[in-house]
Amino acid sequence: DVRFDPMDPAAVDAWVREATGGLIERLPLEITDDTLLALVNVLALKARWEKPFEGWRTQDLPFTDAAGTVREVPTMGMDVPLADAWTVGGAYVVELRCAQEPGGAPGARVRLVLGEPGAGPERVLPVGWAPRTAGTALDTDRVTIGLPRLALRTRVPVTEQLPALGVRLATSDEADFSGLSPERLAISDVIQETVLKIAEEGVEAAAVTVVAMRAGSAPVPQRVHHSA
Repeated sequence: DVRFDPMDPAAVDAWVREATGGLIERLPLEITDDTLLALVNVLALKARWEKPFEGWRTQDLPFTDAAGTVREVPTMGMDVPLADAWTVGGAYVVELRCAQEPGGAPGARVRLVLGEPGAGPERVLPVGWAPRTAGTALDTDRVTIGLPRLALRTRVPVTEQLPALGVRLATSDEADFSGLSPERLAISDVIQETVLKIAEEGVEAAAVTVVAMRAGSAPVPQRVHHSA
């Protein structure tokens, strides 16, 4: 949706709830009088597994999180076809297939990546995005997985990470968004909220990303010396 009228926070929150199927209740950023423009992107998925996990195989097993803390969590188990598991650079990838969509559209595919011990997201995430042809088949006769039944919610301020992604001018007074507005604009905040739920029957996921823009400063007049 594209709207250019004054923003109604209640209406925006209602749109976010509808677009995410209720997984995210409201915009993850407060819109103030200083916000001249807000760009909002929403992604959502709700699907059943093509082959659901069998409930009797779910049991409490130890799980080690990124901080090294070990705790008992409900862990689902499943045998996976050899064609849906491979390795890339020491990381393991398993692709779970979702059921066909109403109307016959192909179901989504969810990739799970288990990186090497100590590997950070900058090493693990690209493995999940890599094409299947970049992987190596597992040299085994059988693949089984243990996947925690989980519900995660994160809200991450992204603004300070933008320079690492090569975005520098857009947050400064030198930003040029003249294609969006005749007013000078600059990015003031970028924030993303995500929700992920994985259970025996299927998966639910949603993400809302907000890019808020403030008024930019007037350009500094250039001093030009011309000699003829």
